Amino acid sequence: MNILFVHQNFPGQFKHLAPALAQAGHQVVALHINACPPLPGVRLVRYQPQARSGQGTHRWLVDLETKTIRGEAAYLAARQLQQGGFNPDVIVAHPGWGESLFLQQVWPKARLGIYCEFFYRAEGGDVGFDPEFPSTDPDAACRLQLKNANYELHFALAHAGLAPTQWQASLFPESFASRLSVIHDGIRTDQVRPDAQARVQLKTANGPLSLGRDDEVITFVNRNLEPYRGYHQFMRALPALLKARPKARVLIIGGNDVSYGAAPPPGPTGKAQTWREIFLNEVKDQLDLSRVHFVGKVPYVDFLRVLQVSTVHVYLTYPFVLSWSLLEAMSVGCAIVASDTAPVREAIRHGETGQLVDFFDPAALAEQVIALCNNPAERERLGAQARAFAVKNYDLKTRCLPRQIEWVTQLAE
Repeated sequence: MNILFVHQNFPGQFKHLAPALAQAGHQVVALHINACPPLPGVRLVRYQPQARSGQGTHRWLVDLETKTIRGEAAYLAARQLQQGGFNPDVIVAHPGWGESLFLQQVWPKARLGIYCEFFYRAEGGDVGFDPEFPSTDPDAACRLQLKNANYELHFALAHAGLAPTQWQASLFPESFASRLSVIHDGIRTDQVRPDAQARVQLKTANGPLSLGRDDEVITFVNRNLEPYRGYHQFMRALPALLKARPKARVLIIGGNDVSYGAAPPPGPTGKAQTWREIFLNEVKDQLDLSRVHFVGKVPYVDFLRVLQVSTVHVYLTYPFVLSWSLLEAMSVGCAIVASDTAPVREAIRHGETGQLVDFFDPAALAEQVIALCNNPAERERLGAQARAFAVKNYDLKTRCLPRQIEWVTQLAE
């Protein structure tokens, strides 16, 4: 079978699926824009959009025009593949950037499956969730309607859809629900596992610091430190937490860019600032900063070590796409305190696989973390049950990958 993967940031969610299909003997090609490391058996075809959105484009249409431009670039790359003799039986695409909009104009007989990551809602999702950051756009609902137009155009083309969580699937229109399967991307629970011997080495202003399981370490992970993932609420919990736990150290992983939501406002003098700076400045006079360690973005192996030495791990998010890092923390066996938001509730069951707190209550967050720091037996129980849940429901090899391969096979049929 000939299979074409389409993802701007390939491999993305297809990191395991694409090489597994190649290993099974299928011819696998991937269209992508951004740089990608080699994958066994996968032919990588990189292309670049040439045009840019026009200055006269209506503000509600800029997003759709950008996706159309990317779709055109993928279409031209597809024509070259066709001229070279490649004709896919199946196309598996993340349609979020528009690349798959016109591929069936090249291959009308190919079966199209789309990754359904997030369908925007004016209510009930991330938009309007946090009153601290109200929308300044009175026409936001109109803009979101057209932002979703890309997915809606795909609904008429796609034979099947794939969503990683039940909640993310529930956001999509009922008219597409019968074609939608819920299968998570999967976690390598055989590799992402507890390690009692793990240690994290840090360079601090006071010299080298080595932390292990015998230390008290509070961990917090974002791709980028920003409100969408609750960075502001975590920082507000730290004064009470560090006061109550004088030996605790806080390890914060994350960059200073913006992954989701709005960029931070400029500072009082008009100088650019980061969300990290804004909320650190809000509480820094109440903190012993020698015990708060911002480690930035780190290699994956170091990220795992941070989780493996964690005493309590904190995960906060708006109702939005569920982070892999939460499930990786569960697989490592962390004792987790998480926000009581969708889709977190699918993985963290209060009192069973972790503790849930109100996203907007940093005092309650601090209380829960302090309580777990005081209770090693409860941490052990929650961590063991979190790992068992991750292995049962999200293990890549035994659960997710076989179901993903079956989904592709059924798509072809």
